[in-house]
Amino acid sequence: MRSYRQSAFALVLTLALAVFSHLTHAACDRACLIDVTKSYLNALVAHDPGAAPLSEKIRFVENIKAMKPGEGLWQSAKSGPGNFAIYVPDEKEQSAGFLGMLTYMAAPAAPSGTSPEERAKWAETAEKTEQPVLVALRLKLDDNGKIAEAEHLLAGIRKPDANAQPATPNRPSPWDNLQTPRAGLFTEVPAGQRMDHDQLIKIGASYYDALDDNDGSLMPFATDCVRHENGMVTAGANAGAGPNSAGAAPIARDCAGQLTSKVMTYITSIDNRRVFAADPQTGLVMGLSHFRHPMDFEPYEVIALDGTKIMYSRDNQMKFAPFDLPAAHVYKISADGLVHEIEAMGFMAPYNSPTGWE
Repeated sequence: MRSYRQSAFALVLTLALAVFSHLTHAACDRACLIDVTKSYLNALVAHDPGAAPLSEKIRFVENIKAMKPGEGLWQSAKSGPGNFAIYVPDEKEQSAGFLGMLTYMAAPAAPSGTSPEERAKWAETAEKTEQPVLVALRLKLDDNGKIAEAEHLLAGIRKPDANAQPATPNRPSPWDNLQTPRAGLFTEVPAGQRMDHDQLIKIGASYYDALDDNDGSLMPFATDCVRHENGMVTAGANAGAGPNSAGAAPIARDCAGQLTSKVMTYITSIDNRRVFAADPQTGLVMGLSHFRHPMDFEPYEVIALDGTKIMYSRDNQMKFAPFDLPAAHVYKISADGLVHEIEAMGFMAPYNSPTGWE
């Protein structure tokens, strides 16, 4: 009888240890999440889904289209990532973000000014060669440490002609800005000054509210905040005048003032908002979203730097066809709780496109 009881106890203990081992094994720490992301990227370049820890039930979306592993970038990836690589691991949510430069086999970037439909036709008909591409990733792990969801956003980047003169002397080109990430993105927040995960997520989400409500005070922007979009400086120091400024008085270009000027009113909605990763160690936060631009707005007022009001309309400043902009944003929140750097990317899609997750 005693031997039976000992055997039963041993069996119960073994089962308990197995359950405990499973529960503790499921969590992937910060270093593990970065390694999983790198393994995934390596598998993409190798065109081998079996080399990545994919769940059998994985859902995969690339550029707002549901696909299967082995399709899309799994077929076209050529090399990378290079020096421009930003990792955003999230231990609490068991998710990971990445923004970086790779190369892939694709048609060269379509000529400037083409519509989303024309870009799609160009991509289908032009000869495919190795091209630089800016890639945003979202990975979500399941309880077994397998990748249950994967999402890619791709934006082809035009490599400048080596003999071309810079459009603006002494200002880095978008290509230059995509060679090495800004140093501030990698600066670690001192251990005693780190914000907790949920605070960081809340600050990241506030960007969409600030943009949607045309109120720069809704996100804690630092005065030195600089926003890059596909390598272009679109807010902050050295920002260009913007596409809506022809013939108008200057408007604010700092991150907060630009939004408060109401120049972004033409963006009517921001859908599919997902701030999915926050890393307290670096203060990096990453989110994905889907901007809608029906371009059917009534004329609206924009506040210039000198306080005068400028009427913006489709006929004068906004001569664009309707379009969507699926986008990714990485925010750097420093020890002061302010947003100092924003690194963003996006691509034009036909207006009112699905998100791929329906």
